[in-house]
Amino acid sequence: MTAVPVTPAGALAAGRPAHRDANVLRWLAAYTASMVGDNIYYLALSWVAVRAGSPAQAGAVMAVSALPRALLMLGGGVVADRFGPRRVVIGSDAVRCAAVLAVAGLLYFADPGLWPLVLLALVFGTVDAVFVPAVGALPARVTSRDQLARVQGMRGLAIRFASVAGAPLGGLGIALGGPAAAFGLAGLLIAVSVPLLLRLRVRDLPPRETADAARTTAWRDLVAGLRHIRRHRVLAPLILAIAFGDLGFVGPLNVGLTLLADERGWGASGMGWVLAGFGTGAGTASLLLAARGRLPHAGHVAAYAILAGSAAIGALAYVPDVVAAVGVAVLIGLLAGLSGALCGALLQTQAEAACLGRVTAVSSLVSLGLTPLSMPLFAAAVGAWGTGPVFVASATVCGLGGVVALAARDLRRAELP
Repeated sequence: MTAVPVTPAGALAAGRPAHRDANVLRWLAAYTASMVGDNIYYLALSWVAVRAGSPAQAGAVMAVSALPRALLMLGGGVVADRFGPRRVVIGSDAVRCAAVLAVAGLLYFADPGLWPLVLLALVFGTVDAVFVPAVGALPARVTSRDQLARVQGMRGLAIRFASVAGAPLGGLGIALGGPAAAFGLAGLLIAVSVPLLLRLRVRDLPPRETADAARTTAWRDLVAGLRHIRRHRVLAPLILAIAFGDLGFVGPLNVGLTLLADERGWGASGMGWVLAGFGTGAGTASLLLAARGRLPHAGHVAAYAILAGSAAIGALAYVPDVVAAVGVAVLIGLLAGLSGALCGALLQTQAEAACLGRVTAVSSLVSLGLTPLSMPLFAAAVGAWGTGPVFVASATVCGLGGVVALAARDLRRAELP
């Protein structure tokens, strides 16, 4: 196993803003390349699944990765903390790259049907269970604590760029070379992250924490991480606030927007404009945090942003036309992007460095493992009661996150370094 380049705590670009730190920029380039590859992969997977099977089979292929990701996520947080997030991210990207390129080669030479897609989705879901916690834990090891809010903004910009660039690149790959070319492009972009991560310098943990990790079992590590969250006066309510926010947000902005556009006759183009408005708002929030580096009264701002964003989600179902919907979507994106980045920065600055993988795993389990289960329930509820009441109900659930943040004194008063 290759040695990990480590740096004593406090020695990583002291006093240098994250956007001028070559180490952080290497991390950002690696993360962006990996995320663009992910977006191309999901587009290619859905395209091939629809062409190779029925709509129900295609839906099953797209959903099959969710189960191992949900089941193994907490264990993935333990792995990230025990072996180090940098090492885990490198290994995860290498496995994902190999799997995608293998399917690309198979599709180039044959028409194998759905079985390789199911296997690929299972591999991705399993690897994601360790990849996601490690990705969340890595920023705190590549920069100083006072730069983590800025890094969250930079990460948000990378996510927005990946979502905007991934779909056109995937579509271009399919148009020029078929699904094999799209999968190949996704694999190559994921591969770009590996050499960048190999050059990344990481902050090592204090010797006491490293020695403690070597003496404990994986199960004890997991229990210790959950205990750390439960006893922490900021982390416990923060994760609960994130959970409520995500549960109320996912349905309206994923399933609900499609149903709303169909009901109002906005068409695919209208829905695209609304999504573009949301992306613009979220990107603006990320740019604001990346530029400023810190917002005062982070706990208060996050709580009020969640509450205002939830009200905007409820209002989206009652706008008179697509122009108004775009305006509301910009507001939702701005508020959701701001609250999400601040909650992420608070999570990283409040958790102990040795527990950050497990803390990220718990928050990601709610966001990526449980909230997708709400989408079919949301669609069924719209069919029974209509878009307006269900959007308002979801907005109420989302708003509970803001209520939790305001009710918890230590979270409400939390500040970024």
